[in-house]
Amino acid sequence: MSATKESVGFIGVGLMGQGMAQSLLNKGFPLTVMGHRNRKPVETLVAGGAREAKTPRELAQNATIIFLCVTGSAQVEAVVNGPDGIVAGAAPGTVVVDCSTSDPTVTVRIAAELEAKGLHLADAPLGGTPAQAALGQLSAMVGTTPEVFARIKPAIEAWAAKVVHLGPVGDGHKMKLLNNFLSMGYAAIYAEALTLASKIGITPQTFDSVLRGSRMDCGFYQTFMQYVLERDRDAHKFTLVNALKDVRYLESVANAAGVPNPIGNAVKNSFARAVAAGKSDDYVPMLSDFIAAENGVSLGRKG
Repeated sequence: MSATKESVGFIGVGLMGQGMAQSLLNKGFPLTVMGHRNRKPVETLVAGGAREAKTPRELAQNATIIFLCVTGSAQVEAVVNGPDGIVAGAAPGTVVVDCSTSDPTVTVRIAAELEAKGLHLADAPLGGTPAQAALGQLSAMVGTTPEVFARIKPAIEAWAAKVVHLGPVGDGHKMKLLNNFLSMGYAAIYAEALTLASKIGITPQTFDSVLRGSRMDCGFYQTFMQYVLERDRDAHKFTLVNALKDVRYLESVANAAGVPNPIGNAVKNSFARAVAAGKSDDYVPMLSDFIAAENGVSLGRKG
């Protein structure tokens, strides 16, 4: 059975990528990974049966489906078209699957460039957390042709419990930016609401006692508040600088569509202030501490 599985390459075995790559191994896919600045995930995957490639070109020579889980469009372009890039090593028919949160306009352009060379691009950005990635329980919103989708779906299902084919290339990234606009918007609102609550004598614990289990409760609220209430730094491991990148991409999409984006701009500025203050590597729920500190209050439990 495993002999019928396509060979998979994976570039970007970071917070999300390691769990995704491990899930591919667990489902029996032949896997090649590329070296990462953090060696531990690579060594763990190699110990589990993956092989390591030194460059995107070498990886592409050993894979017919290549997943990218990198920061954004600039990094995707570098691994695809750069010196020793995927294009230099990929055989005709190879599918590159961009799981990053990228700029849809760039995604569509790269897809056209690859098609002209006999290669294919699909966008399959993610929904979920690193913990869900490790369990193979992410969601994927996929943009590609029906034919390419049929090829890549079994590999995506190794790490995703929910796989939705939205339409042509670019639609996955468009939907992901809309999704992240909502989630980062919630983060900005929660941070401001908790700060105001604290300023007027309502503790985070009291705030949560009303919201939890109400119509305003949701999975994102719960991981956000897991940090606020329990100081669990790893409750939602998504950095403020990546959040800022995503809402800036959304702003670009809105500008191109001619749609005013005033709430998006307000959300962007909440994250931009925190990043400008040196908080780039803090995780999204920690925006609450930054907004609170700006207003002279602390959300941490006293005593």
